[in-house]
Amino acid sequence: MAWDTEEIRKGREDDWFRQNEAQMIEAARKKREAAESAKKTAESEELRKAHWRKCPKCGHDMAVETISGIEVEKCPSCGGVFFDRGELEQLLVKHDDRRGFFRRLLGYADK
Repeated sequence: MAWDTEEIRKGREDDWFRQNEAQMIEAARKKREAAESAKKTAESEELRKAHWRKCPKCGHDMAVETISGIEVEKCPSCGGVFFDRGELEQLLVKHDDRRGFFRRLLGYADK
């Protein structure tokens, strides 16, 4: 009789695992994916902070300058001017005389 009880208990246990195994695997997968996503987000944020407002050419800190109402980043070290998406187009639409605009942008006086 003890054998039957042990066998019945083991059968019920096996049935429970068969029924719940897929849910347990899915829960473990979601937990692992959430941990990986959090790690990637943290690494991405750390990288962004390390490169925030740094010149892509020389690595110095960029200075924000306002040109015709548009804020652009300019490197005081190498003189590079960098635009965010759409900023150059906005500036060009505002200025018909592009030669004069680029001379002002580069810091040259109009002649």
